[in-house]
Amino acid sequence: MPLTSDQKRFFYHNGYIILKQAVSADLVEAALARIKRAERGENLGPTREMTDLVNASSITPILHDVMGQFDPPSSCQVGVLKKREPGDQFNNVGYRDKDMPYYGAELHMDGLLTISAPQEVQTGTYEEIYNRYISRGPRGDLGRSAEVMGDNMTPLFQDPECTLAVGSFTAFVFVCLNDQTQPGCGQTSLLPGAHHASERFFRWQLEQGERVGPEGPGWPRLDIGSANRSGNVYLPDAIREEFIDETSESTPDGRRWPKPTQILMEPGDACIAMYNIPHSGSRNENGNESRKNIIFRIRNKRRQPDKVLTGISDHPDRGWHGEFLDYEEGNDPWERSRHALCNIWEEWEGMQDIVREELATVARN
Repeated sequence: MPLTSDQKRFFYHNGYIILKQAVSADLVEAALARIKRAERGENLGPTREMTDLVNASSITPILHDVMGQFDPPSSCQVGVLKKREPGDQFNNVGYRDKDMPYYGAELHMDGLLTISAPQEVQTGTYEEIYNRYISRGPRGDLGRSAEVMGDNMTPLFQDPECTLAVGSFTAFVFVCLNDQTQPGCGQTSLLPGAHHASERFFRWQLEQGERVGPEGPGWPRLDIGSANRSGNVYLPDAIREEFIDETSESTPDGRRWPKPTQILMEPGDACIAMYNIPHSGSRNENGNESRKNIIFRIRNKRRQPDKVLTGISDHPDRGWHGEFLDYEEGNDPWERSRHALCNIWEEWEGMQDIVREELATVARN
């Protein structure tokens, strides 16, 4: 069944919605069986058992109704997190895993470069630490350029001019394959309502000039005040501070962190979320088995009709390995993506009535 008006309104305000039993038991069991018989190192993303979780389930007609047309996924991210205890290693935001609150959640937006965190405390100036950091990527030391790729296959910059440092799509789909109904089982964590804050921030950045994302106004790439002096600034302070109060938990240095909502689901449930909502996996401390979430990244076909997306990339204006794609004359993909970052509901065709009503309510108040 399509989303009701109440469900769409919840989605508008919170940036996500859980669809109970959106995927049949047969599809869940087939995916679990395929994971179980996988060979070491095998990439399960393109397998039919994974892509059928969207293509052969009620998720597709629901998304068609609320968002619009999209390419049927031909691949996905198979998110399996083993049960583990807090560790001593530095995480991507520059703190020891055991010191990070909220089951180690590292809230971030997708489309941002990540290179594995240095495990030694860094020395030197910001520029020296920055240059060392980007040289650790899989392509080696290329200097500051759009050719630099992260370990997550996301470019340092989307465009050759190095003005757009965040990729974008339209919707996340998280499909749950095992019991995640209790906190601390590795489930996805989201920051409800922060998709609106992200949109406001990107609009503010664009008002200052054309640099959007990290290394643009108000958003340094690295935090040399973190424990290892080389933490990713996954969220700019302007967004983080909207979701911090005196109840927020902190790391040992006293820094407070936004408290995310753990998305509690059971096998067959799915979560649809806005692409720009801050989110994170979390530490699987309390689970009885590995956490299994299958993650899809979907883009409304209207953005770039002649480009076929696989369903895995968070930087679909570029190739998966960072290659630059061909666009017809007059089609500036970076400009279209900047517009999408600043107008997050335009690609949600079935949400337009709700969006107009909610904006009118705000205007009256």
